[in-house]
Amino acid sequence: MTTKTEDLDRLILEALDEDDRDMLAELGEEPGYFSQAMGLFRGKLAWVMWVMYLTNIIGAGIAIWAGWMMFQTSDVIAALRWGVICIIALNVGILMKNGMGVQLQNNRVLRELKRVELQLARGRARESV
Repeated sequence: MTTKTEDLDRLILEALDEDDRDMLAELGEEPGYFSQAMGLFRGKLAWVMWVMYLTNIIGAGIAIWAGWMMFQTSDVIAALRWGVICIIALNVGILMKNGMGVQLQNNRVLRELKRVELQLARGRARESV
């Protein structure tokens, strides 16, 4: 984190009252990477993530098999065909991983938005009392 971000975090914490600080401490730190990655396989879009994950595994298997076949053949045209299959399968795997990474980032942003919504709702509840 840059010092500007750390300063901003410090200013936000100073602006919060004791109840909000307790609430933030209760929510805890952001989950680790592996916890977030496993979180992709839960929720409304879990089935999509499972399909993407399985597609990635199948693509990796095809890429390894096509790469092996490419180096085993002595015919140039056959090697070129196997090489194209290998590259396509690798691109499918990269596309699937990229899609899962985007969803991981979406989940992080949504988690932070929910924290902000909670703070706003608590602030409104206090003002109405």
